[in-house]
Amino acid sequence: MNKLKKTKIIATMGPSTNNIKILEKMIINGVNVFRLNFSHGNKTDHLKKIKMIFYLRNKLNYNIGILGDLQGPKIRISKFKNNKIFLKKNNIFILDYRLKNKYGNEHHVGINYKNLYKDLSNGDILLLDDGKIYLKVKYIKIKKIVTKVIIGGILLNNKGINKLGGGLSAKSITNKDKKDIIFSSKINLDYLAVSFPKSYKDINIVRNLINSYGRDIKIVAKIERAEVVNNSYIMNKIIKASDAVMVARGDLGVEISESKIALAQKKIVINSIKLNKIIIIATQMMESMINNPFPTRAEVMDVSNSILDGTDAVMLSAETASGKYPAETVLCMSKICIEVEKFFNNKKFKIYSNKKKSINQIISSSAVYISNSIKSVSAIVNIYKSKKKSLIFSRIFSKNLIFYFSHNKNILNYFTLCKGIMPIYLKKIINKKNIEKKVIVFLLKNKFIKKNDLIVFFKKNNNINILNNFIKILKV
Repeated sequence: MNKLKKTKIIATMGPSTNNIKILEKMIINGVNVFRLNFSHGNKTDHLKKIKMIFYLRNKLNYNIGILGDLQGPKIRISKFKNNKIFLKKNNIFILDYRLKNKYGNEHHVGINYKNLYKDLSNGDILLLDDGKIYLKVKYIKIKKIVTKVIIGGILLNNKGINKLGGGLSAKSITNKDKKDIIFSSKINLDYLAVSFPKSYKDINIVRNLINSYGRDIKIVAKIERAEVVNNSYIMNKIIKASDAVMVARGDLGVEISESKIALAQKKIVINSIKLNKIIIIATQMMESMINNPFPTRAEVMDVSNSILDGTDAVMLSAETASGKYPAETVLCMSKICIEVEKFFNNKKFKIYSNKKKSINQIISSSAVYISNSIKSVSAIVNIYKSKKKSLIFSRIFSKNLIFYFSHNKNILNYFTLCKGIMPIYLKKIINKKNIEKKVIVFLLKNKFIKKNDLIVFFKKNNNINILNNFIKILKV
């Protein structure tokens, strides 16, 4: 499937993926990047998962990226004696930090953030367990938050708390996050996602800590705060400071309400495209496949529309982490990607960038234009180009796959998230003629091309005076 599709798939690891055979099948079915959720598990658990990915990278000779996802300032309730309670509508329910180490009941429960009361006013709405429980703040008395149950139901241990409209003051980068950043830097992950960033400064804090360990881990900004989506200036500053952007629809949907999530997604995607950033759409994309072997029609439409919007990658969370059908879910998502991408093949190409185009953008556009305009061209080949220059290719829609060959494995793993680019390892070769021959042999052997096809070669060249110095068309 990875030979056919352009959109990348991220799969979250969990109990359902603690089997190397299942992981291998998931890669064959279309996974490009595996996500480690630092909200769950410990370092030992994560290292076991990473070792399995490393083993499969070598066995399959395929570049698979690894994304670490920081927990962030998740505000949670504490525990109940029997692990859960039932909240009745119109009952009074108290949130109290001083009870955090004691069992809660139907009347009160502890919380893990002592300053929550400072962020609230009478009438504010708190949403628990991803919006399943609604509480309305009646008043605050001696740091206790007294609420009225608006929508009740079963409430389990350690469920999260969000404020409708956002505005909670908890720091974005927690002490746990800092430890996970250090862990990620030591093992040199490919991507690291920052949860609940309030401003570009949060992204810079993470980047500086990574840099202090001499690493170049790429940072994904998770847009999931209402106050960020509602302020285009703040949002764009966060996008600019990051390498990729994730539309994290779980907590974002809770904070801004479900009715606004679709337009928020469009806004984030459009702004990210304009700023030439990698885009990921996440949360509940194939949710029903946690327990069922087939998706709903609405889920198929959701994945399809995300691709049509211009996303680089679509992400699976609980569907692969704890679902019954992780490999089948990946295969189903891959098939959707392939079908939707056919729509673009008949459309005029466009460059995803601002109106002002650099020389590199213009030349990259020319290579893609040639590929899209000549029917017998079946591939674009990019050899040893810099990461920054090569990223431009994934911002332009190409009806053909773009093959990026390099001896630098870190750069290859970076491109596992970029739409339309297939990263392939190639030993450094001094003789340029040998490079072209090796590339053609590889593409023929793996059936990416066939005899008499044309290939557009995009060459490394510092002379910008003649277009032919960059672009070369070869017949196989």
